[in-house]
Amino acid sequence: MDLSDEEKREIGQHFVFGFHGYEVSEDAKELINMYHVGNIILMKRNVQSVKQVHALVQSLQQCARDAGHRHPLMIGIDQENGLVSAFSSTAKYQAGTQFPGAMAIAATGDPEYARKCSSASAREMKAVGINWSYSPVGDVNSDSRNPVIGVRSFGDDPAEVARFAKAVGDGLTQGGVAPSAKHFPGHGDTNIDSHLGLPIINKSRTELDQTELKPFKELIDAGVASIMTGHMVIQALTGDGETPASLSRAVTTTLLREDLQFEGVVVTDCLEMNAVKERQGGVPRGAVEALAAGADVVMVCHTMAFHRGAMEATYKAVQTGELHMDELRKSGDRITALKRKFAGTWDDVLGNPFDEKAMIALQATNKKLSEEAYAKSTALISGSLPVFSSGKIVVMTPVVESLNAAVDDAEGLQRTEKGHVRNTAAPYYVSFAESVGRRAADVEHLVYAADFDCGRDFGDGLIFVTRNADRSAWQLDVLERVATQAALTGVPIVVLASCAPYELFSRRVGVQACVASFEYTCEALEAAASVIFYEVPPVGVSPVCINIRGQY
Repeated sequence: MDLSDEEKREIGQHFVFGFHGYEVSEDAKELINMYHVGNIILMKRNVQSVKQVHALVQSLQQCARDAGHRHPLMIGIDQENGLVSAFSSTAKYQAGTQFPGAMAIAATGDPEYARKCSSASAREMKAVGINWSYSPVGDVNSDSRNPVIGVRSFGDDPAEVARFAKAVGDGLTQGGVAPSAKHFPGHGDTNIDSHLGLPIINKSRTELDQTELKPFKELIDAGVASIMTGHMVIQALTGDGETPASLSRAVTTTLLREDLQFEGVVVTDCLEMNAVKERQGGVPRGAVEALAAGADVVMVCHTMAFHRGAMEATYKAVQTGELHMDELRKSGDRITALKRKFAGTWDDVLGNPFDEKAMIALQATNKKLSEEAYAKSTALISGSLPVFSSGKIVVMTPVVESLNAAVDDAEGLQRTEKGHVRNTAAPYYVSFAESVGRRAADVEHLVYAADFDCGRDFGDGLIFVTRNADRSAWQLDVLERVATQAALTGVPIVVLASCAPYELFSRRVGVQACVASFEYTCEALEAAASVIFYEVPPVGVSPVCINIRGQY
């Protein structure tokens, strides 16, 4: 039997879709008008400026109202801060303020920075109409080889992760934006990226309770508005070695709803990740399985064919009885409650002109907060900082490899056959060299690869920058050769770990000083420069240490 208009409108509320462009695309209009999609995710590809995002969101909301939606859209975005900051400014566009990410903010040791920065970021997002942030990350980074979480985590201590994640959730809520803790039940103890494959976490329920589930339990007790489920297999929960947690009723309903008594909205991570997309039936079938598992909202970020396919597959599943409208309506009540609290009424979301003056004032205040937090995050992991002479300083930065699918590679970025970015001087490392140049009269910036020729002059001081060299050990090979050459003329070396700090715990890094910035945003690297040149003390403390599996 055909579905009624009311049933299709209800089904549309259970999806969050993305689209391409800085204006409302024809695809977006079709999703809102024809499929009644009730939630939209904005990506970096949709953000050009704060004023442009405001206009975009106004157009999306007007489209939804004209299409007869009962409630405004939830407008979501990946704004974890740090490396995953879809709303923040880039080298090309001025948008939201860049704040420290999870590991950097945890390095301050003060959850109040996490709360303040999240609240400040939320106020900027709310001012342009964004009302749902897929943050905080509740994953405990237990495996130092983790290719997708890493510095997106608050650390490897479940209690500290819980403490900082709760502060972020509180800050977002105070700023009027719904938080979404992720990636339930925990994506930290794996060395496989769910964007690319299916991670398997072999832990007992007791072990999960002690580590992975601890932050989520505390977030639930604190009343977090929504939780995002992840695409990892945990056989102790799912009962098999193939079903991702996001598609498992044992995880979404039995564990999250019944055992942990979560009453908020459950949203899946994007189903276009290979962990789901490459399963039999692909994204459309995954959407049905996620809803059958008990998810309230299914996320599909990129491809219109998958958007249509997911909707049509859900229609068919309702028609055949695989999905039941009474369950969807009960789930829809949770979505409506989220919308009432964070989106409000049509009058709340429409007809609000962009207040550019107020935004300028807000961002001026937020920039100071950001700089203060970054200054507290830089850590001296080992050794003592040299005092560089007034001579030439050499800055060495690695060619950029694609190491994290959640962070790397804007669409269309060109790479060599070896995976290196064709323009090998990454913009954030160029920015760091410029930061050093503001403090030293003579600076030479060298981009190094595995075959770097070390038979050269290294000036009067060397800053050797690494990026996840524990997983790209060729960087340490170069460092050893460089250190040997530099020692011949007594050149002091500072090693700066520009992402996760694990390589600094290696026995192979035998230099005078090891500094960690915990992310390679321009702001974090500027803070690191201010530490290296003795402008501020290195008061940050690493939220992670090396574990036995990561020792090398």
